[in-house]
Amino acid sequence: MSVARVTEITSSSSKSFQDAIEQGIARASKTLKNVEGAWIQDQKIVVEDGKITAYRVNMKVTFILAE
Repeated sequence: MSVARVTEITSSSSKSFQDAIEQGIARASKTLKNVEGAWIQDQKIVVEDGKITAYRVNMKVTFILAE
């Protein structure tokens, strides 16, 4: 039997939502072991002077706790 835990993280990118997701998962995987998946809870853009300057995602990352 395995037990999972969910943690919420926010990631940002100046390129795209996809890049923000990939950077967030890569960073979470450095700290959390056994990352199994994630779901995107929210997406947000930051606008300055009428231009998009950042793409942000709030995601919940699931990882399996070590025995």
